[in-house]
Amino acid sequence: MPDIDVTRPHGRSIAEARQLVESLIVKMAKDYDLKHQWEGDTLKFERSGLSGEMAISPSDIHITAKLGLMLKPLKGRIEKELVGVLDRKLV
Repeated sequence: MPDIDVTRPHGRSIAEARQLVESLIVKMAKDYDLKHQWEGDTLKFERSGLSGEMAISPSDIHITAKLGLMLKPLKGRIEKELVGVLDRKLV
């Protein structure tokens, strides 16, 4: 079961949503030292103590993440930042 589970409608084409997710992961990769790769329309990301994915469908972006013990106390901060950046980009 993921520690973070967020879905947001995007109202864009798959290509536009993919660019949005790419820009989001660039920020997260810098802030959290993440490695990431695309598998179809799903962006998988990981680092020590954190793994997850951002799946793009024609109607929404679904983000799930599993936090290790060291990052669980930061769940609120990570989720708030992730949702905040995603919501700002979807406006």
